[in-house]
Amino acid sequence: MIVLFNKPFRVLSQFTATGGKAALADYIDLPGVYCAGRLDYDSEGLLVLTDDGRLQHRLSNPRFGKEKGYWVQVEGIPGSRELDQLRRGVPLRDGMTRPAGVKSIPPPGIWPRDPPIRTRRAIPTCWLDLTVTEGRNRQVRRMTAHVGHPTLRLVRYRVGEWSLGDISPGGYRVIP
Repeated sequence: MIVLFNKPFRVLSQFTATGGKAALADYIDLPGVYCAGRLDYDSEGLLVLTDDGRLQHRLSNPRFGKEKGYWVQVEGIPGSRELDQLRRGVPLRDGMTRPAGVKSIPPPGIWPRDPPIRTRRAIPTCWLDLTVTEGRNRQVRRMTAHVGHPTLRLVRYRVGEWSLGDISPGGYRVIP
C-alpha cells in the first residue's frame, strides 16, 4: 500500500508527537505504514508512506536517485548566474550537491500558508520549480541560501511518479 499525504506546515514527519507539535498520527489512522523520506517541520507538501519496506528503502535512499520536485518561494529574484549554480550543484558543509533542475515559475496555484510567510516591502520574492535526486537534511533550503536567495516557503509537489494532485493539506490518498 502507498499513501500520498499532503503534510501541512508545522507538522512532524513522524507518527509520534514531541514537544506538543502535531504529527502524522493527528492526520493518518492507518496501521503499518511508514514514511519513505521526510519533510522538515516547516516544509509542506507530498509525503509518501508505505507498508512495503523495500519500496520505502528505494524511495528514501539517495543512491537510487528518485526525483523530488519542489515549489520554492525565495527571497529576491535569482538571475541566470544563481540558477546555473544550482543546475551544476553547489558546495555545502556535507559536500557537493548533485545538479538540480531549476526554473523560475509563476506562483503556483496552492493553498495559503498559515501563518503567511514574512514579507518585506523592499525585497521581492520569486517562485522556483526545483528538482533534486538527493534528500539531505534541509538540502533545498541550504542550496538556495548558498546562492544568496533564502527559502521562504517550500512545498514538495512530486516524488518520482507520484504528485500532490488535488490532495488538500492534511488529506491523503491511498494507492492499493
